[in-house]
This record gives sequence, C-alpha cells and structure tokens, in this order.
Amino acid sequence: MKNITIKKFALGFGITLLSGFVNAQGLENVIVERYYVTNAADAAGSVGTLPVGSVTYRIFIDMAQGYKFQALYGQNAPLHTLSFSTTTTFFNNEDRGATTPAYTKSQAANNSVMLDSWFSVGGAATNAMGIPKADDNGVANVTNLNGILQNNDASAGIPLTTQDGFITGNAGAPQAVTFVGLTNGTTTTDLSVFDGTSQAGNLFTTTNGSVASLNGSVGADTVANKVLVGQFTTDGVFCFLLNIQIGTPTHGVENYVAQNATGNEIQSPLLSFCSNTVSVTNPLSAIHTVSVYPNPATDFITLDIINSAKTDANSYKIFDVVGNIIAERNIGMLSGSYSEKLDISNYSKGIYFVELIQDGVKSTKKIVKY
Repeated sequence: MKNITIKKFALGFGITLLSGFVNAQGLENVIVERYYVTNAADAAGSVGTLPVGSVTYRIFIDMAQGYKFQALYGQNAPLHTLSFSTTTTFFNNEDRGATTPAYTKSQAANNSVMLDSWFSVGGAATNAMGIPKADDNGVANVTNLNGILQNNDASAGIPLTTQDGFITGNAGAPQAVTFVGLTNGTTTTDLSVFDGTSQAGNLFTTTNGSVASLNGSVGADTVANKVLVGQFTTDGVFCFLLNIQIGTPTHGVENYVAQNATGNEIQSPLLSFCSNTVSVTNPLSAIHTVSVYPNPATDFITLDIINSAKTDANSYKIFDVVGNIIAERNIGMLSGSYSEKLDISNYSKGIYFVELIQDGVKSTKKIVKY
C-alpha cells in the first residue's frame, strides 16, 4: 500500500487539528441500527453465503443542524485506529455487491443485495439516501422480487416491509465516497473485505486512511442531520472503533476519537461498540429503550430504561469528553422499567456521556450540563 502521511491526508479534507472547539457540540450521537435479521428463506435466496441469524447493522452519525460529516479516519500520530471486525465473516452479496452501495433502489429489490456490507457518506443506493427506519414514512418501500427479506424479528425493530430506510426525491442525491490511503491489496486495509466476494474476511482496520466525503455530507433531513456511514452484515459479534471529522457551520472542523485524545480532539464513548451474538431463534433477551432528560440540564437528570425482557447484568457509567469516568453504578438485574434521578449539580459545564451496559450491550447518550 502506498504510504500516505497524515499531512497529505489532511489535504484531502482538512484533517488538521484546529483550535477553538473544546466546547463543541456538533456530534450528538452515533446510532447503531439493527436493520434486519436473516431467516432461513433469506439464506436460501441469497447470492452468496448468508448464514441464518445474520444481523445487518447500519451506523449513523447524528450531528447538530448546520454541521457536515467529512470523514471516518485512522491516523498514526497520534495513534487513532479505525476498525470494523466480526468474530465470523462479513456478508458481501455476489450480485452488485461492492465497497459502497453501488446499486440503484430498483436493483435493491433483487436477491439479498439490500444486506450487502459497505461504506457510505449518506447514501443507501446510488439514487437514494439512507435514513433510520424509524424516520422513514413507509412510502415506496422496496419490494423484494425473490420474496425474501420478509422477516419480522422483534430484535430488528420495524420490518423492512413497513419502512426500509431508503428515501429519494427531495432528499437529493448522496455524496460520493472517496477512499484515501486504502487499497485492494493483502493487508487489513484491504477493501475487498467489503467487495463483491461473499465472506471475504472479518477485519478492516487502518491507521493511515479515510472514508471521506470531500464536499461534506448532511442528512436527508437537514435538521435531524443523521448521516449513514456504513452497513455491515454478519452472524458474529460485530465491533467498531471510529474516529470522525465533521465540519462546523463556521467552516471549522471538529475531530472526535475513540481513544488517545490529544490537543483539541474530543474523546467519546459513542465511537466504540461491540454487539452480542444474536440468532433468529434466540434473539437478544432485552429489547430496550433508554432516555435521559432534561437535556440540556443544570442540576439533575433522569435516566429511564424500558426493557421488554429481563437482563441480568446492568450498569452505567458517566464519562466526560476526554474519557474520564465521573460516576458509575452496578444496577444488577432489570425487568420492565427502571428510573433513576442523577445529581449533576457539581459537574463543570460541558458535554458528558451516559453509557448503559445491559448483558454486554452498550447504549450511549450524550448530555449537556449548563
């Protein structure tokens, strides 16, 4: 692979670490959506090996209005690793599968290409933006021509037959993906992990490259501003470490990293994730919703959890923007609803993160202390 220094990398989309955003609030959340769970009919109708119980995950960068997504990146000085891994292999559809969603929305109706693994900077197809299923109006859903992708597994939430997470028309065309410093060679920066060869590998990582939007990307709804940056399908445990750069409304940049923050970088627990193994016959035991309010807050916040089933190991931690643990508690077993009022009156003004862990599954919420 050609060696690209971080200075040259910066020329592509401004990865320089600028001052003036220590109190930045551009990154509001990283949303990991369980898009679909594969059943036996999907496995039989797939072009490529698609194991029963495979989960398709979509990752959205949720930003404040006026901000633009610029890149997922890895760099070596300071060390920030960008990685996506699974304990088995990633699924790649052998018909129109690619490292980006290169099929049209009409072609998405063919076989299992809607479950292909790829990177994005907003698009879910060449002519369609990707949005969370919950934000979809259900109009003009893709109807699969093979009669598959009909599973209503509760752990994946809204069925694709109801709301498919594609939007066209007024949303505009997606920005193009630009790969910087990444190759189709023989290393773990090999993009063939996500090309059209089914089950090509289980690890993608780089400390010297990026998945970039050279013009900057905004969400289909520019107020909600959620940008789809990747879709990944696997029947194993899926993990990622992200570093992201976003552009500010005043043409500056903010850099958020998963680890080893230096200078004006902002370290966030939102940028690391690992799933539990899930199957269609034994779905994740707890389908839960988590809310934190009021937000922003001055003195107290309330943590509300609603579980659809029992979870045995529950805990939470509160982090500051550089990753220091400010508070933590082991809650124990939960079933049904749980509420706790937390005193933040002694916290300094700024950004914090509440990380809830339920049987190894993490959910993170950003809060602002005024």
